[in-house]
Amino acid sequence: MSISPNVPSPQESYHYENTGTPRWIAVLFGVLFVALAAMGFFGYTAQSRMSQDLAKTEDANKQLLQRLDQANASLADLKGHLEVTEEKLGLTTAELAKAKSRAESIRKEQVAADQKLSTQLAQAQKDNEEKLGAVTTDLGGAKKDIETTRNDLEATKGKLDRTQGDMGVMSGLIARNHDDLEDLKRRGERNYYEFTIPKTKTAQRVGPVQIALNKVDQKKSKYTMTVYVDDKSIEKKDKTAGEPVQFYVKGSSRMAPYELVVFDVGKTQITGYLSTPKDASASAAPAPAAPTTKP
Repeated sequence: MSISPNVPSPQESYHYENTGTPRWIAVLFGVLFVALAAMGFFGYTAQSRMSQDLAKTEDANKQLLQRLDQANASLADLKGHLEVTEEKLGLTTAELAKAKSRAESIRKEQVAADQKLSTQLAQAQKDNEEKLGAVTTDLGGAKKDIETTRNDLEATKGKLDRTQGDMGVMSGLIARNHDDLEDLKRRGERNYYEFTIPKTKTAQRVGPVQIALNKVDQKKSKYTMTVYVDDKSIEKKDKTAGEPVQFYVKGSSRMAPYELVVFDVGKTQITGYLSTPKDASASAAPAPAAPTTKP
């Protein structure tokens, strides 16, 4: 029994022409620019914070040096008091030597503390410089990643194109092979379901629909299939590889049909993908046990 395709008349279909670069490309470039500006701002903020911390460390160093000067002055006062005490009380030579030894120990301890502080300050300055360098490196890497993404999008734009589907509606961007399909997936404009369907009597599920391959002609790169969706069957007869095959389901917009594109027509199978709108919510009907295939 022959199954008539459920195809809207040409008067009910909308025809779209390629109007140039999609608006989302401009939006994406705007987002990239904003992201780059934001990362530059965060990098500048981090550098300012590091500079403020370094300035605080230098202020602390100055305060410690002032305390060191005060300690040295106190040591000098202590020495003077010792001399006066020796004269007034008649300290013995041994006692005076002991006092001088203590004063020398204090001086050495102060010098050692000064050296330790200087080492700590040098290490703190080195750490701050390394952190500033890391922030600069991260910012440079982010700029490079954004530039690479922008170049990839430009290259992909040159490989993909649009064409009119079999229902007279301008298709979305068409992938010619698996690599092109991966580029489309990264763009995220629609849902994509890659498939390989053998010529059998059982329909195969592809995303929200089911497909049965009825006939293949490898030499002419042609095929005939039946799509099962919404409790109905839609026959697509003598279609060519690379041709957008379009159909509508319940709830889908007349401006955004479902699309099937076949990459390769083999002896007993076809390979390609199904593309559906992002808001598609239709569910596939159960596959028939043995849909009729044509020779």
